[in-house]
This record gives sequence, C-alpha cells and structure tokens, in this order.
Amino acid sequence: MPAKDIYHDTVKLSLIKDGWTITHDPLLLQYGTKDLFVDLGAEKILAAERSGDKIAVEIKSFISPSPMNDLEKAIGQYILYKNILEEIEKDRLLYLAVTNIVYKDIFAEPIGKLVMQKNHLRLMIFNSHRQEIEEWIN
Repeated sequence: MPAKDIYHDTVKLSLIKDGWTITHDPLLLQYGTKDLFVDLGAEKILAAERSGDKIAVEIKSFISPSPMNDLEKAIGQYILYKNILEEIEKDRLLYLAVTNIVYKDIFAEPIGKLVMQKNHLRLMIFNSHRQEIEEWIN
C-alpha cells in the first residue's frame, strides 16, 4: 500500500465538509495483473435521484525542490489512473487535489494551463489551513 500524501487527512476532511462520503481510502484500481491505488474514492448522493456523483481523488503536495519534477510525476500518474478508470469505472471522475498555493504557482501559469487543457485535467483546489475545498475545475 502506498504512503499517504501529507495532505491526505486534510483533503479527506475537506471532502466530508463539502458533503462527500468517503467510500474508499485508498481506491484500488485493478487492471490486468497490476494493482494501483488512487488516494481516495468518494460519492455524493443526490437524494432526488437516488444516485450520485462518484469521484477518485489523487492528492499531490508539490513539496520537492523541483516543482516541475512534481508536475511531471503528477501528470503521468493522473493520465495512467484516468485511462484505467475510463475502462473499468466510467462513471467515476478523477480529480487531482492541490493546495490553492500550488494552483497559483503552477496551474495558473502558462505551463499549468497547457497541461490542464491538453490532458483534460480536473483539479480540486483546497485550502490546507481552513481544510476546505475552494474550487473544482473541470
């Protein structure tokens, strides 16, 4: 089982505060003979429909000395998980969870915008101090 990101509990609490139910911690993806783990699986039930939205959330802290190295790893992991989810669980959307600071420093910059657009990247932006989701970007 992979190590948890430093913001794992913060993101989990932020999702719960936003009305999500954590269904998997972590979410196991099995494809062929390989097992992969997305940090969290969550669901939000819409009472009127008796169904809901299902998401998978991969949490990234971007705390290494090289933010571009962190970006490369995060995007590679995101694409791999997204491809597998599209095959085995089409109704679950994948989000990359990053702090509001990482969003401003990387994803609001031209290189981040390019990566988001070209890879159809979904972001969940959270405030680590308030433990709240600030924005969802689809």
